[in-house]
Amino acid sequence: MVDIGHFGHHRGVIRVDFPAPVELRPRWAAFAATLAGMGPRWARGAYATPTTWHYDDGGGNWADLQLVDGGRAVLVGHDHEYSETYFGHAAEYFGQTPTDLLAGTPQWWSPVITAHLERIDTEGMWVGFIYGFDGRTWNRADYDADDGFTSLNVPFGSDAQCAELINEHLTGAAESPPVDTAAVAALVAAGPAVARATLESVFDGGALDVDAALAAARSFAPRLEGSHPA
Repeated sequence: MVDIGHFGHHRGVIRVDFPAPVELRPRWAAFAATLAGMGPRWARGAYATPTTWHYDDGGGNWADLQLVDGGRAVLVGHDHEYSETYFGHAAEYFGQTPTDLLAGTPQWWSPVITAHLERIDTEGMWVGFIYGFDGRTWNRADYDADDGFTSLNVPFGSDAQCAELINEHLTGAAESPPVDTAAVAALVAAGPAVARATLESVFDGGALDVDAALAAARSFAPRLEGSHPA
């Protein structure tokens, strides 16, 4: 579990302790590869597009990392059980005190997550947390309510957490052999650069799709910056 605690004020917002996107990339890619290998239905739980890394737990809890040029990023998401922040129309809908997740934050954050903000109004897709990475540190608006991110228990907060969740998924997969923990560790370390042989070891003897896993991992490979030039 990642500790998203106060880490001091920085330019009107709260600094939080969380790995930089460059550290998240191999873990997110490794987890996405595992799910893709388990089948198309599972693959919806973690994947990459040119500007977004997506994660959801299949139970309505999710997080999207939006990539921005200059090494920046915005992480947005919600835990429907534990997010106690009521942002936008959620406050009125639930009859709760509103939390402005963008109060005092840099102006470039909002355009990066325009689609998410629009879905609050059009689809009732609630947002519990918004964190921005400026190329050096993660920050968020200053509020006291639990935003639910820690409870989301994301698989990319640490190598150990990622490996643990991959092992759990592989152990529960149909016709899965005993998990090769060394191969899983190698997958987590390599991320988008994982070798086919490593994935074959991870899935050894299981009815899992190595090609789909390899494609999912490769989709997290670094691209030219500038596709989200906020």
